[in-house]
Amino acid sequence: MSPTGNVSAVRGHAVSFKADPFHSDDVLVDIEDALVVSEDGLITAFGPYEETRQHVPEGVEIAHLPGSVICPGFIDTHVHYVQTGIIGAFGSQLIDWLNHYTFIEEQRFADAGHAADVARVYFDELLRNGTTTAVTFCAVYPQSVDAFFEESERRGTRMIGGKVLMDRNAPDALLDTAQSGYDDSKALIAKWHGNGRQLYAITPRFAPTSTPEQLELAGTLWQESPGTFMHTHVSENLGEIQWVHSLFPDRKGYLDVYDHYGLLGRRAVLAHGVHLTASERRRVSETETAIAHCPTSNLFLGSGLFHVHDAKDAKHPMHVGLGTDIGAGTSFSILATMNEAYKVAELLSYPMNSLKSFYLATLGGARALDLEDKIGSLEVGKEADFVVLDPAATPLLAYRSARAESTEELLFVLSIMSDDRTVAATYSGGRLVHARKES
Repeated sequence: MSPTGNVSAVRGHAVSFKADPFHSDDVLVDIEDALVVSEDGLITAFGPYEETRQHVPEGVEIAHLPGSVICPGFIDTHVHYVQTGIIGAFGSQLIDWLNHYTFIEEQRFADAGHAADVARVYFDELLRNGTTTAVTFCAVYPQSVDAFFEESERRGTRMIGGKVLMDRNAPDALLDTAQSGYDDSKALIAKWHGNGRQLYAITPRFAPTSTPEQLELAGTLWQESPGTFMHTHVSENLGEIQWVHSLFPDRKGYLDVYDHYGLLGRRAVLAHGVHLTASERRRVSETETAIAHCPTSNLFLGSGLFHVHDAKDAKHPMHVGLGTDIGAGTSFSILATMNEAYKVAELLSYPMNSLKSFYLATLGGARALDLEDKIGSLEVGKEADFVVLDPAATPLLAYRSARAESTEELLFVLSIMSDDRTVAATYSGGRLVHARKES
């Protein structure tokens, strides 16, 4: 399955999206025998094999993968690489979990060597699970950001990340200041944003750990840095919301804190949003801010159930993507995340079909990040990030997949029964960056 030089050609059953299934019916591109051809990192041809094979340059071997499903690379809209080492740590509620595990673990990233070691593990896991783009929290230390982007450069992935801004309510070793956070972030933006496939996110951890002065400077920096992202948390936990009210008594609510400091808008990504009010959801929609739905984390910490049906309401639709939220999240797998998102929706009496799940993981995530011109679907001219799924990865999955009577049913089976074993191969920029080891 290895590409020849900077050209690759992969043949199999391909699926991709052309519209939002929450609001449209004709949404799926479904080609039983498809060919994806890429050159210099971009898709140069895509379509039925018989119509597309003439676009394969002479001498390039076609990787024929019968029985596979090729889909766009998965997009993780919220994850912490610096929490890889504490996934599965017993916790009660959000704030206790931060104090007992997260803040202790993140202090280790003052060591650039440790940061580099964890970054390698992190990228191994992302690619092993078919994730080709992730919006990632680093630590407060600039060297943790360098380690993240340096590893992404080596892998050739399109990634978004940033240094955490945090100048109160955390251990002294993790605190910056409003000015140092601004200065460090500005230097990192100059170094990394738009450098190859790397994109920068200005990253206040969440309102309780930033003073008004820091949030104001974060808003200033975002305005000064066109094309960058803003990444933080909102309304994850009821106790957290009350804490925000006590710290910002002049603001109407949690979301209004960010709104006041100019931190809502296109390319703003707010993790969780579990307890947003109706008026807050309208404001998220109006500003085209994105929400990262992180079901495994919300269930693990007992934070609550995200109402995806409210988020995608036709009157005030929000941009929504899926997030693993490692390390409170319990799996790097976006497929496993789809499984939990389905269950959360069921608990809220909203059956969510496979088209909606796969959309959130691909084109929906790309639209949430304002990157749909580059990633999220299989189209000529887009970056050649895609994943090869194996419906026969395990004996039970093979048995069940063989009984599927439609592509939609097969995708549903994959979204419910899959994990990293289902990912046979991951391509980033047209290069094979992960191939499953066969036993």
